[in-house]
Amino acid sequence: MSSHVSPTSARIVAIGGGHGLGRILSSLSCFGSHVTGIVATTDNGGSTGRIRASMGGIAWGDTRNCINQLITEPSIGSMLFEYRFRGNGDLNGHNLGNLILTALDNLCIRPLEAINLIREILHVETQILPMSEHPTDLAAWLPDGNIISGETSIDELQQIPKRLFIEPSVPATKEALIAIKEADLVLLGPGSFLTSIMPPLLLNDLANELKICNAPVYFIANLDKEKGPAGSMSLETMLYWCERAMGGRKIDGVLSDKHRPELNESYDQVVGEFASRNHEWRHDRQKLKNAVESLLIRR
Repeated sequence: MSSHVSPTSARIVAIGGGHGLGRILSSLSCFGSHVTGIVATTDNGGSTGRIRASMGGIAWGDTRNCINQLITEPSIGSMLFEYRFRGNGDLNGHNLGNLILTALDNLCIRPLEAINLIREILHVETQILPMSEHPTDLAAWLPDGNIISGETSIDELQQIPKRLFIEPSVPATKEALIAIKEADLVLLGPGSFLTSIMPPLLLNDLANELKICNAPVYFIANLDKEKGPAGSMSLETMLYWCERAMGGRKIDGVLSDKHRPELNESYDQVVGEFASRNHEWRHDRQKLKNAVESLLIRR
């Protein structure tokens, strides 16, 4: 980032999935519309998966999760958006926010318009962009040569897949490409590595935009070991996977709760106490905000 850009006017792009991306976006909510979240849309589990199985479309769960974490003033609207049905009927387990987004998607020309309508209703300033407005699924090529499809299947793997890809190949949302091109800082994570951080990087046009963008790219490491195959991956391997997806573009640095001696000196390591007091595995919003601001100041 050029030195004359101040933190308050910097344009920040964060890429990932529901819980982790929502955490970083909520920590940066004071930056308003200068922050853009690019959200994975390949989830096929839970309420989202049931909606996709019956009606098609992109996965809304991660987007809904991000919006939930950005709601600063509780209202009847926000309570409805977060409501989850319970009981023995077909609605059991469904989140009303997912159903609302699906309904708006059917009424609107573009999924992004549905998101923007909800943002307006719930007074969310942060830009939220689906990685793609076309439905696609995450797939994995296994070491034995077999291919499996679906995030839920990948999460249940006993081994690290050889490669990930999306099927079918779809274009990125055009506004996401513009946001990366204009960004002063790009953040990857935190969150589930294989099923939240990687899917957007598997879009060819989005990965190419990251490859050529001028903004520094930083990876936010998780505070706890993941469940599933990603839990067996070292941070060094995760960075390699990201860089491979971005056509060899090097990641500039890592935000982590401890120094990582396995990383070579080309990575700028930003080490700090990032854990929340209530949940050691969850990043503290204020500490994340301070760390990101320090990156903006010293670029």
